[in-house]
Amino acid sequence: MIVRSHYIELLKTYRDVSLVKILAGIRRCGKSTILEMLQADLIKSGVAADHIVSMCYTSEDFDDGMTDKDMYNGIKEKMTDSGRYYLLLDEVQEITGWEKAVNSLLENANTDIYVTGSNSRLMAGEISTYLTGRYISIPVFTLSFSEYMEFKKSDGRTSRELLNEYIRMGGFPIVALGNFDEGAAYQIVEGIYNSVITSDITRRHNITNFALFNRIVKYVVENVGKTFSANAIVKFLKSEGRSLSVESVYNYLEWLEKAFVIYRCQRYDLQGKSVLKTQEKFYLADASMKYCMMGFNQKSVAAMLENIIYFELRRKGYEVYIGKNETKEIDFVAVRRDERIYVQACRNLPEESDREVANLLELKDHYPKYVVTLDELAAGNINGVKIIYLADFLLRDEY
Repeated sequence: MIVRSHYIELLKTYRDVSLVKILAGIRRCGKSTILEMLQADLIKSGVAADHIVSMCYTSEDFDDGMTDKDMYNGIKEKMTDSGRYYLLLDEVQEITGWEKAVNSLLENANTDIYVTGSNSRLMAGEISTYLTGRYISIPVFTLSFSEYMEFKKSDGRTSRELLNEYIRMGGFPIVALGNFDEGAAYQIVEGIYNSVITSDITRRHNITNFALFNRIVKYVVENVGKTFSANAIVKFLKSEGRSLSVESVYNYLEWLEKAFVIYRCQRYDLQGKSVLKTQEKFYLADASMKYCMMGFNQKSVAAMLENIIYFELRRKGYEVYIGKNETKEIDFVAVRRDERIYVQACRNLPEESDREVANLLELKDHYPKYVVTLDELAAGNINGVKIIYLADFLLRDEY
């Protein structure tokens, strides 16, 4: 098992803190494996194996009729003394009212609780009052480039070769662990996508016009890295002879977001210092999701470069926005506590660099500014703006 140390170290900081640790992300991004790693780490640190209760609620051992009371009683049966128990509960959202059971276990037993899930029932807006203020949410993403290299370190390939593969293949662990060609890798990712759409969206929300829903998904995929609105989608559908309300489009986007298929990136007005509610961008949970639907195309790499940078910033704990500076756009404004960095994504230098650097130089503050590029030989510094190769940017611990 290849340890994803970032998550294990993060979970260690919250160990024995009286909060439910919720790991949430798209299906097959590695949440269950992180729980296995956590179990191994607990045992290594001296926790007795019989004081670790590990339950998976997608198992065939559990049917749809399980209640929160059944869940509570099933776990309590495994707690045979007054000692501290570590509860590792996988895909809890399959149990209606799981929050009630987990809250009771937090309040009425000597427990440290970790749960995972793959849909909106694990998001702040849908967690009931039972857990309000009593949990910490930890987003789980597909593999970072650093993790991908760890998965592939026995291959003997250069970081450049692995970066090119990472851009094309994405970061789902099941793909990284194998030795698949593009066709096979995209088939696997398509299967993951279809299971998400079926289990977490169409079935839950009773979508009847699946073809129309699929067209909206395709529109979002085609426009990764571009600002657009629900109105723009409605107009586009109208041009194709289809009809859908703005409200329905908002619902579809929200359901995709709550299943962790897409992530919303809002615009931030650098002059007015406020978050804007229009013309957002959406990024895919993994770049391979675009290619499995539309095939790999060199022309799409620029947009997916943004996709990769967005998630690297999120992994490092930044809140990420699109920057609006009067009429100019900054690809990313990343904020973490009192830190801030600005990032422009630029596939090719030097032909694109002048505009990207100029936009950053207009910002009259002293926060770090980067142009991230696929041009390995372009590294340098232009009036304080750092030009950095994508692999080097992704592998940095700090900016």
